[in-house]
Amino acid sequence: MSKKGKPLFGNLRYCTRCCLPETVEGISFDELGICTVCRSSEQKMHFNWNERRRMLEKMLLNFKDREGSSYDCIVPISGGKDSVFQLHIITQVYNLRPLAVTFNHNWYSKTGKYNLENALERFDVDHIMYTPKRSLVNRLAKKSLYKIGDSCWHCHAGVGAFPLQVAVKFNIPLLIWGESVAEVSGRATYQDEIQFDAEYFIKMSARVRPEGMVGADIQGKELCMFMTPSEEELKRVGVVGIHLGDYFFWDHERQVEFIKEKYGWKEDNVEGTYKKYKSVECIMAGVHDYAKFLKRGFGRATDHVTQDIRAGLMNREEGFDIIRKIDPKEPKSLQKYRKATGLTKDEFIRVCKSLRGEKAKDLP
Repeated sequence: MSKKGKPLFGNLRYCTRCCLPETVEGISFDELGICTVCRSSEQKMHFNWNERRRMLEKMLLNFKDREGSSYDCIVPISGGKDSVFQLHIITQVYNLRPLAVTFNHNWYSKTGKYNLENALERFDVDHIMYTPKRSLVNRLAKKSLYKIGDSCWHCHAGVGAFPLQVAVKFNIPLLIWGESVAEVSGRATYQDEIQFDAEYFIKMSARVRPEGMVGADIQGKELCMFMTPSEEELKRVGVVGIHLGDYFFWDHERQVEFIKEKYGWKEDNVEGTYKKYKSVECIMAGVHDYAKFLKRGFGRATDHVTQDIRAGLMNREEGFDIIRKIDPKEPKSLQKYRKATGLTKDEFIRVCKSLRGEKAKDLP
């Protein structure tokens, strides 16, 4: 029987509209078999986005030229597509004075370095960056695999904690992030959002607090920049976090076209997908997505074809054909990860498969 246009795994349930499987964390299906993310995309079409934008404008006025701070807000920036678009909205549309804050995962690609430096120059903003030392990144990347099933704990935790530390240090209450969690995650919809708080990145991605990473090979004092400020400190400053994707109609394709043309932002080949923009700043993106495939039976190509199906750029059968070609492919970056951590390929695969959830238990 031909496998053309069919799911990669016949024993998993898939959304009847897109290509997301039941192994997506937090996903659910309605009585028609349509997934949470597809339902969320329908809600998005019916919102009054002009009204939502007015809500944003009113909120931003409360933080502009606030006494006690030299900055109106913090924009966490990697140089990726979302954070560059964030800086455009904040500086060019609303004329705010942001402090750009970067947690450097220490895995930057050449294209990513260019995009970050180019954005800082083009938007002419003040910038703070923290870069953990190479030996710590290597040790955390190894322990991360056993703790959360991917290589990126240090990035998940760092992008959440470091901007909060800066917010407290410089008394800047407002943090402005990019796409909404309702956009692609499956864990929320636009009508059932997950609000940002100090634990947001622990709940959404890091999973383990810094003290959970301490051991014989990692000292607690090495993780000081990954620590979330205390509740008392956050309350004193009045820290608030928002996602622009909750106030603007978020469109990855159009936004990438825009920042390429207006600001010279660059794409490049990215392992694990046919898109050239997502995680272009990271040389280890393929390792993260391959680990996800081994754990849950889908990778980055699945994420992207489902977006394109909802946008009407391809049909479901075409999506499954792309997934079959890309998701199972071992990334070249796995060799870099193995060299950094000392893990064998067999151990990497074994650990990922050992962390499969109930609905992924029967995957080959």
